[in-house]
Amino acid sequence: MAAVGPRLVSKVLVIGAAGMIGRKLVEQLRGKELILHDVVPFEGASAVSDLSAPGEAEKLIAARPDTIFHLAAVVSGEAEADFDKGYRVNLDATRRLFEAIRKEGYKPRVVFTSSIAVFGAPFPEAIGDEFLNAPLTSYGTQKAIGELLLSDYSRRGFIDGIGIRLPTICVRPGKPNKAASGFFSGIIREPLSGQEAVLPVPDSVRHWFASPRAAIAFLLHASKIDSEQLGTRRNLSMPGVSATVAEQIEALRKVAGDKVARLIRREPDPTIMRIVEGWPRNFDAKRALALGFRADKSFEEIIRIHIEDEQKMPSPQPGRG
Repeated sequence: MAAVGPRLVSKVLVIGAAGMIGRKLVEQLRGKELILHDVVPFEGASAVSDLSAPGEAEKLIAARPDTIFHLAAVVSGEAEADFDKGYRVNLDATRRLFEAIRKEGYKPRVVFTSSIAVFGAPFPEAIGDEFLNAPLTSYGTQKAIGELLLSDYSRRGFIDGIGIRLPTICVRPGKPNKAASGFFSGIIREPLSGQEAVLPVPDSVRHWFASPRAAIAFLLHASKIDSEQLGTRRNLSMPGVSATVAEQIEALRKVAGDKVARLIRREPDPTIMRIVEGWPRNFDAKRALALGFRADKSFEEIIRIHIEDEQKMPSPQPGRG
């Protein structure tokens, strides 16, 4: 079938609009007719409710938004600590949303934020597009089920869905959240602000990263791409940067100096180490790259993006302090 070209987007629903990614996405959607939702009150909200509660999804899609960004989720550490809440928010709410759309009887583009946590060890050197989903956490399991639902509802013609498996977003601005991956941002963000940061894992831990700026670009591209190019395989691993903790710290040292890098304190946490050991480290995201998704060039660039977008450049010069 011939490509139909880029989609035109006018009315947009953002679920999870109060979160960090949600807020940054909304900034890029100015000029569209926006419906903004979250479970917590926030400035500019169209609706504040629990998406997993009966009837709430139906209210949100009554206006028939042509594009829906489903960003809302309980993060990894919290989903592991609270089994019931993780499944209610990450799975039940997603199913209710898809069902509400089906019953409304129209076919919007649905961009679903999945996660690299859908994969579980043992891993190849780089995870390719054919690697199986075998999550080792409740969060990863919930996201994997969401991917399957998105594929099936798209196959049946109820939605036009695309799932994007985000790398760990780094450097996250603001206060730490309950994600087990939060320290990856913390060991950069806090030292850049002159504060001590705790590192709970060994320097040898390797992980897959993208900046918030890259994540927003992924979402926007996913909302416009011709879905005929996806075929029946609706979920994609996003490109990113593979880096060890040691490489993160070295990049921080290059950008902000030794004094800043010395603000990282090592304090092993067996629970965090156990969770992180089961996470992917590197990807070969050929399919996403071929479809036009683009990543950051290096971890040093990720740090510089954080400084540019969130704060002023620290006073120490690279390699000094």
